[in-house]
Amino acid sequence: MTNLPVTLADIEQAARRIEGRILRTPFVLSASLSERCGVPVGLKLEHHQTTGSFKLRGATNAVLSLSPEERARGVVAASTGNHGRALAHAAKAEGSVATICMSRLVPENKVAEIRRLGASVRIVGRSQDEAQVEVDRLMAEDGLVMVPPFDNPAVVAGQGTLGLEIVEAMPDVATVLVPLSGGGLAAGVAAAVKGRLPKARVIGLTMQRGAAMKASLDAGRPVQVEEVASLADSLGGGIGLDNAVTFRMCRDLLDEVVLLSEAEIAAGMRHAYTQEREVIEGGAAVGIAALLSGRLGKLDGPVAVIFSGRNVDMGLHQRVINGEADPFAEDAA
Repeated sequence: MTNLPVTLADIEQAARRIEGRILRTPFVLSASLSERCGVPVGLKLEHHQTTGSFKLRGATNAVLSLSPEERARGVVAASTGNHGRALAHAAKAEGSVATICMSRLVPENKVAEIRRLGASVRIVGRSQDEAQVEVDRLMAEDGLVMVPPFDNPAVVAGQGTLGLEIVEAMPDVATVLVPLSGGGLAAGVAAAVKGRLPKARVIGLTMQRGAAMKASLDAGRPVQVEEVASLADSLGGGIGLDNAVTFRMCRDLLDEVVLLSEAEIAAGMRHAYTQEREVIEGGAAVGIAALLSGRLGKLDGPVAVIFSGRNVDMGLHQRVINGEADPFAEDAA
């Protein structure tokens, strides 16, 4: 694993760098899921992170890795919401200013929170790829420094610190279930977990609609996909045709990628709320969704499930809890 763009040593260095700037989130055993699955199931409650998602780890590590001159110029990124919120927070904490470019598919509650944190917001097009065009323009014309949402070694190393915490909390973990979008979290967690426990399995989980990394892995190269509204909005967006880090790491490190339906994701959100007493967004519910659906087959040994974020529109969350299985069915048609 030493020939990968991000190594275990990089992740361990990131953990030292961001210590004190992020929360070490709880890890708890789920009685309901453990009984259902027949093996211990632990929940990494990363949605309790300061900005409501794991993204603060990578954004903080990336901002701290910049020179003072680069931070003074200001940072910019495309985002489906959670990275933008994290980068706005991290930049502000280090005396910098963030500009976040997002598509019109990003939920308004996430846009509003990014503005509240003092970032400049640009709404561009209907995809993360279109938002990235605006990022490129701001870099060229205004000299802003890009902190990508996932395809960046410092970002991946920061996200990987979550994997270190999982292994420390569950030293005998056999399977780690990780939400998969652009691959920053999945790549970092897989590198950390397999660096410490080479025999552990890491499974990437995502939605059936617009799963860019899965389509790219199937094609053997980064490809574009159409973005479609989904309960797992934080897992939307492309991986970039010039992806240099996460595609390779996900290809080499993930043992499997599982696609989940909107109804299965909704069931995961309901279970988290009714059984675990946790409010999580759709993208964070894919681990539970995979366990409840039976798509993973027989599990051998302890399982860790990452609750990656809680930044869900509460009106939408209420609809799901009340039984709505696919709020975006008409948008996807």
